[in-house]
Amino acid sequence: MPETISMALAGNPNAGKTTMFNAITGARQHVGNYPGITVEKKEGYADINGTRFHIVDLPGTYSLTAYTQEEIVARNVLVDDKPDIVVNVLNASAIERNLYLAVQVMEMGIPVALALNMMDEARKHGMTIDVGRLSELLDMPVVETVARTGEGVPELLTQTAAYARKRDGRWTPLTISYGPDLDPVLTRMTDLIEAESFLTSRYPSRWLALKYLESDEEILAVGRSADEAVAASLEEMTAEVSEHCQKTLSTYPEAIIADYRYGFITSLLKQGVLTRSTDHQRIDFSDQLDRVLTHRFFGPLGMFLVLMAVYKLTFTLGEVPMGWVEAFFGWMSDTTSAALPDGLLKSLLVSGVIDGVGGVLSFVPLILLIFLFISFLEDSGYMARIAYMLDRLFRIFGLHGCSVMPFIVSGGIAGGCAVPGVMAARTLRSRREKLATLLTAPFMTCGAKLPVFILLIGVFFPGHQAKALFLITLAGWAAALLVARILRVTIIKGPSTPFVMELPPYRFPTLRGMLIHTWERTWQYIKKAGTVILAISILLWALMTFPGLSDDQQAAFEQKRQDMTAELATVHEDSSRAMILRANLRGLDAERDEARLRGSFAGRMGTALEGIGSLAGFDWRVNIALVGGVAAKEVIVSTLCTAYSLGDAAEESGSLAKRLAGSQDWNPLRASALMLFILLYAPCFVTLVAIKGEAGSWKWALFSLGFNTAFAYFIAVAVYQGGRLVGLG
Repeated sequence: MPETISMALAGNPNAGKTTMFNAITGARQHVGNYPGITVEKKEGYADINGTRFHIVDLPGTYSLTAYTQEEIVARNVLVDDKPDIVVNVLNASAIERNLYLAVQVMEMGIPVALALNMMDEARKHGMTIDVGRLSELLDMPVVETVARTGEGVPELLTQTAAYARKRDGRWTPLTISYGPDLDPVLTRMTDLIEAESFLTSRYPSRWLALKYLESDEEILAVGRSADEAVAASLEEMTAEVSEHCQKTLSTYPEAIIADYRYGFITSLLKQGVLTRSTDHQRIDFSDQLDRVLTHRFFGPLGMFLVLMAVYKLTFTLGEVPMGWVEAFFGWMSDTTSAALPDGLLKSLLVSGVIDGVGGVLSFVPLILLIFLFISFLEDSGYMARIAYMLDRLFRIFGLHGCSVMPFIVSGGIAGGCAVPGVMAARTLRSRREKLATLLTAPFMTCGAKLPVFILLIGVFFPGHQAKALFLITLAGWAAALLVARILRVTIIKGPSTPFVMELPPYRFPTLRGMLIHTWERTWQYIKKAGTVILAISILLWALMTFPGLSDDQQAAFEQKRQDMTAELATVHEDSSRAMILRANLRGLDAERDEARLRGSFAGRMGTALEGIGSLAGFDWRVNIALVGGVAAKEVIVSTLCTAYSLGDAAEESGSLAKRLAGSQDWNPLRASALMLFILLYAPCFVTLVAIKGEAGSWKWALFSLGFNTAFAYFIAVAVYQGGRLVGLG
């Protein structure tokens, strides 16, 4: 059995930590969630020189103070799982700021190795870092890396393994002086913690005292539940020193601690570790690009052109492979139909499984391409610029610049997912801005909505697919901003908070990194189609199949069919009467199938909603699909495929697109109203659960369910009825 070393990857957002994780683990990784919460957990494995690494990719965070759920998760993994070593991935070109997290990890005492990542960017900035000197001063491995190319990664793993063996699980906390105001009380608190064995089995004593001085809410709660008396004494000491600092220095302990940590970092780097070029006239490549790409006028214009290019390339490159997939599922449907006799099994496989799931999977080529382009924008650093440029606009509508990323992740660039988008809103520290973001992020063009948009655009706006999808995306943004403004001046009033964001340097993404990110997202889509969507498709097929026609209805249709067939046998097969009779037979079959579907459980529900839905142009079939879409938006296409498959005569079979194109009931106006409704109405069930988790109660999730649906209905009715008034419908 090879030796196994447990490693935790830590680092600031945009430091290249995830790229490092992919460079180390490759395809040997899996993604889940931490128990009981919705924070993503990524684990992977790597083997080098006979040593196996079990690697946990911690959430990106700037500190280990309990401000956000990511910070709490990262910290709890370190203190509870006690990895053999932590590799802190730093953006070398911002080494001072990135070392702040490393210092906090070192204060816990865990063995640490530093990966000075993006060294190529640091050199372009005229920076020289003496890694040998830094390693000597900190007594730990320090390795230069460029994760996107793999440079330095083998050396990092080799040194990390050797250092982990040397430390052998021993924790040696770093001790920093915090000045004459805090050091005495810090010593007294540490002595009390050790004397009472207060939480020392889980936390280092001095680190725990620091958390009390920083008024860490989670630590305070844990302390009170463990020993109220000791916790009260520690809180009293904290209150006394806080009052003293306010009176003498007009500040508070947490600010003093941060100042001394940065002072420690500054003194460290001044000891021959960091030198900078004296050529101040040189402007690095990222700065030159930002002069244009984040310009007040040219920046937004360029952003729109980039997004249009993404959609144009997606439809241009994806048209042929999407046709192949559609043809494959068409062949499966025809083959299964020919092989099986008429009956429930044939109906289940053809209409429920193949038409249902195949209708969703046929869009995989386009979904894959969109994910690939999104990965390029993220890995290149341009996505962060989009957030930066949109901050000015967001503040007008009562949102925060940090709301941009949840919107983008949710599908602000078509193809995202509202669940991680909602989870990304936890970085917002203002509860009001967080709630406004949670309630409006589901308006974006998520990957689950894309299949129905691509379907309807392809049928009713041929030749203009990219423009139409771009306009739908803009409609989602416009609706989100409008609703956010309404919410921020009504039920969630409050001041806005300032926005500060670190812009990573531009870099050319690696093909491997892009492919890993693309495949992860596409595989999640495929798995959902093969599991959740399959199950819901079968359920909806059953609801659209049973109870079926009554014996009297079935007998009436059979009698009419027998009469027509008998008459057809008496006339010449090429006569006009024969042609009329064959057409009447097809019409009778269609009438029978529609009557069977209307009489099913789902058909009755759709028919009951037709009085409301008709104002927006929705018929009973669409109503069935929209109700199913509350479970998962992908179900809308699969349900329409099943509904039209069950409701049409066999002779009129064909793809859903062909059926819609040939239907007299459908037109561009009706398709537009339906797309806007799907864009804006109730989030899927999984997103509702995520909203509940982030908002802390079902109240806001249920509000999103009701308000978003009502808002979407109002917009759809306005568009459909307005279009009819001006003669478009």
